[in-house]
Amino acid sequence: MTKHKTGTREEWLGARLALLKSEKRLMRQSDELARQRQELPWVRIDKEYLLETEEGSASLADLFQKRSQLFVYHFMFGYGYRLTDERQGCTGCSLIADHFDCVIPHLNGRDITLVCESIAPLQELQDYKQQMGWRFPWVSSLGSDFKYDFGAAFTEEQQRDGADYNYQHVDRAEPQKEGMSVFALQDGAVYHTYSTYARGTEAFMGVYRFLDLAPWGRNENGLEFPQAWWRRHDEYGNR
Repeated sequence: MTKHKTGTREEWLGARLALLKSEKRLMRQSDELARQRQELPWVRIDKEYLLETEEGSASLADLFQKRSQLFVYHFMFGYGYRLTDERQGCTGCSLIADHFDCVIPHLNGRDITLVCESIAPLQELQDYKQQMGWRFPWVSSLGSDFKYDFGAAFTEEQQRDGADYNYQHVDRAEPQKEGMSVFALQDGAVYHTYSTYARGTEAFMGVYRFLDLAPWGRNENGLEFPQAWWRRHDEYGNR
């Protein structure tokens, strides 16, 4: 017999209608946050960044692929959760990246390009991409300041002495962190419009939206840490 509270259909409906009011209130708050996000001032990017793509060296403007908006996911490679000699892509970043291929056609249809970038040789990124069965564009920022300048990687000095991560100071920064940065291209100039890090990247993890609807929710209590259940999509085994 279930240990969860049970009730009649009428009791369930009354509780569901009360919850619906809270859900609608949260949705309206989310709409307002989106409006405020769009009103952030844009910062023009005058620094030149060269990144390696399958087609050769590319500037930040080139990554837009003739669209006006660009998402760049800062993928942790060679550092992160559950790395092996054969698999150097962070497991958490891999979970997020699993959501990209299906959404890209819809983003493209709205004049948005999405790419991943990592501090690693391009061939290593391509090899891991093939292992995981992904198709999204993935560029190498190795040798560039790009990931550092946008708050997702930290120098040895910053790791030792502290740095700003997720808009607050940390005494000891990790070598790399996850994040998403957003850019606009207008009249030939690139502008930085938004970046989010840490739990802000949960917005790109659609699996959590499903778990939040499930009877047991995220079911992370009792784990070593909340994300301990994460695996790459081919590592869960038969369940």
